[in-house]
Amino acid sequence: MIPLQANLGPVASLLESAGIPAAYATPLGQITRFLIGFMIVYAVSKVFILPLIKKGLTKRNLDEHAQTPLLLVSRIGLIVVAFSVAFGFGGFGNFLVAMTGIAAAGAFALAFAMQNVIANFVSGVFIYTDKPFRIGDWIEWDGNTGIVEDISLRVTRVRTFDNELLTVPNSQLTDNVVKNPVDGDRLRQKFVFGIGYGDDIEQATEIMIEEAEDHPDVMADPKPSVRLLELNDSDIGLQSRIWIANPSRSDFMRVRGEYIKSVKERFDTAGIDIPYPIRTLDGAINVGNPAVLETADD
Repeated sequence: MIPLQANLGPVASLLESAGIPAAYATPLGQITRFLIGFMIVYAVSKVFILPLIKKGLTKRNLDEHAQTPLLLVSRIGLIVVAFSVAFGFGGFGNFLVAMTGIAAAGAFALAFAMQNVIANFVSGVFIYTDKPFRIGDWIEWDGNTGIVEDISLRVTRVRTFDNELLTVPNSQLTDNVVKNPVDGDRLRQKFVFGIGYGDDIEQATEIMIEEAEDHPDVMADPKPSVRLLELNDSDIGLQSRIWIANPSRSDFMRVRGEYIKSVKERFDTAGIDIPYPIRTLDGAINVGNPAVLETADD
């Protein structure tokens, strides 16, 4: 292996020929080689490597908003690589080894102190790559629900339907089950109607299906269906299943409300009862001594 000092000879000689003293020629040569190495590596990464990374992110169908932080991390990583190569090319190998040890110790201490931040950062990367939800999606998790407004590498911002903004650490969304009702191109809705034991099940079923078929936003394929679900103390539970296309939270609530209202009105017209829960209390009240009670009343 050729010593680094020998490699610096031509540069040092050129600087000496320009009138720079020999004591300064060698370090200036190292600095010059460092700058040249850094610019070459950085230029190559910017022209060739970064476009490849961006192309790979685009192939994964990540939008521009999601690509921005990932490209930023990639640029920082490439700058670190460029510095490392430039240190070696400039002849600062020993300095680079010393700095690597210091950096490793500092990174360990920093990682221990910022483990929650790092966990959220890693979770943010998983959210970007796995895509369990996107900006604009309606999601539900751990008893919360809302519309995703922003996704960063540390937190996700969700707007609730009461117009409250929740700033959620990304680790909470990767460590818990997240429900995304609008991920597909259609969504099934279920609702249980309770009818009385004396009512006609077939008639109630026909009404529920007809009202679903007549609603303009209920899909014809898959067809609406009704199933006998349960026999309760005071009613018979019939579960209606309908599908809506291109679901959103507003469409979900609107279609659900309109459908339930129309079925209820048809039930009222047909004389089909939706009974209240009935509770019957059995037993007796024992009176100890009626004579004492009459004396107390007097």
